[in-house]
Amino acid sequence: MSGHSKWATIKHKKGALDAKRGKIFTRLLKEIAVAAKGGGNPDTNARLRTAVAAAKAENMPQDNIKRAIQRGTGELEGVSYEEITFEGYGPGGVAIIVDTLTDNRNRTVSEIRHAFSKNGGNLGSTGSVLHMFSKKGVIGIEKSAAKEDQLMDIVLEHGGEDLSDEGDVWEILTEPAAFEAVLNAVKAAKIPTVSAEVTMVASTYTKLEGPAASQMIRLLEALEDFDDTQNVYSNFDMDAEQMEQVAG
Repeated sequence: MSGHSKWATIKHKKGALDAKRGKIFTRLLKEIAVAAKGGGNPDTNARLRTAVAAAKAENMPQDNIKRAIQRGTGELEGVSYEEITFEGYGPGGVAIIVDTLTDNRNRTVSEIRHAFSKNGGNLGSTGSVLHMFSKKGVIGIEKSAAKEDQLMDIVLEHGGEDLSDEGDVWEILTEPAAFEAVLNAVKAAKIPTVSAEVTMVASTYTKLEGPAASQMIRLLEALEDFDDTQNVYSNFDMDAEQMEQVAG
């Protein structure tokens, strides 16, 4: 399990995500609006379907979702966002991808570059690290919430790719196209999830320890806290104990 997945789980446990609910809603609404440019019907627009599913998973009111779709299709006035993906390196040569949606390109480029350079990283060129990642659905489930055979049955019956034991958590891996079917099957079985998202999974990981690990967490937090950031992906790994300490 990547450090990034552990990091998401630790933040979830500490309630940090609840404290940032407003920011999460903003990011989801921006993604829905941009996705809706490709058509306002989730049944025929896969990106919009994924964005709406993510919003519902965060218990976003239906009215907010509807208005965001209407802004994207042009039925309602709204800000026009540009998508920019940054690739770079963190402490210890860790690969990092940052997806942003912005209404001011210059501001975003400047802020992302500043976050990297201030926290022991540097921006790379387009394509420098993207080849190390592939898009996957990842569903995290507390060990106490389900048995291995029950989850393996769901994985096999609904087109999942793998089930792995990650300490306190079971992790289901899927192709993006199968993510919804597998997640719906987990929900239908009344199994609660600690995380469920379509994300970028790295093919190899870089282990960090000591000061480099602390610096990496600071860089991640700086990138995630920036208002234009939608997603941050990385291939770092570190011991969960140290991550708990760094996360405070």
